[in-house]
Amino acid sequence: MKRLLPLAAALAALLVASPSQAYWEYGHQTVAEIAWANITPRARAEIKRLLRQEKLLGTPQCKAGTLDDAAVWADCIKGIKDENGKQKFGYTNAWHFQDVNICSPFDVDSVCKDGNCVSAQIERDVKLLKNRHTPTKQRVEALVFLIHFVGDLHQPLHAGEKGDKGGNDVKAVYGTYAASRLNLHSIWDGYLAERAISTGPSLVHRYSLAERRRVAAGNVTDWSRESWAVARDVTYKTAIGGDPCGQTPTRVKLDNATIASLVPTVRLEVERGGLRLAKLLDEALG
Repeated sequence: MKRLLPLAAALAALLVASPSQAYWEYGHQTVAEIAWANITPRARAEIKRLLRQEKLLGTPQCKAGTLDDAAVWADCIKGIKDENGKQKFGYTNAWHFQDVNICSPFDVDSVCKDGNCVSAQIERDVKLLKNRHTPTKQRVEALVFLIHFVGDLHQPLHAGEKGDKGGNDVKAVYGTYAASRLNLHSIWDGYLAERAISTGPSLVHRYSLAERRRVAAGNVTDWSRESWAVARDVTYKTAIGGDPCGQTPTRVKLDNATIASLVPTVRLEVERGGLRLAKLLDEALG
């Protein structure tokens, strides 16, 4: 288990929070570590082999040679600028989320035009990894994106929202913490995720075959719908204190009792992300 982010790093992450930035390092790395503990030896060997080729990515400022680095590489590259000072990998920003309206029937296809959403990219990455004729550079890139994007999909505010940039436009209070830039999205990305992961027994262990099959059942569309429903029935419902599609207050407050009640849900989402990533890695590489 990794330590919680130092306060300075957490605050820095908060200041740059956006709809395309999900779990902070602790969340993404925990999802990856759960997957690592539950994949086949053959998949582990192939992952190690591919990550040894990290130089092919051409991002020396963003490492990907270890599992922990690979888990956050897709967020790290957002800070790389081209010669004109623009995001070099800006075209990947929309790949981290899918803004499916929680107050309308579930419809992921309408927000995934041209493959620019997290579920479409997950499916694309699996296909690239399965094809042994895919150039090595593309396979390495597909691997590090896949490890990250499955974590993204299981942050509910990356699967469902209500026209507020995945909760980024919803100012919030977390317990007694009420910084001016704090919002609902950053709470679920970082503070709540870190609280949940560090509560109770470690989520990183070998799960039984029955548990793996139960949690990883279905496909990417099924998981998208499930995460979207969590956004509606848990994230927004608890934040608003009633109808999730009702008017959102100017500032929502998650008191300590509410935070404690959300811990099991967040732990389950991280567990789901890890075991489903394990399933996809085994299908692609094992």
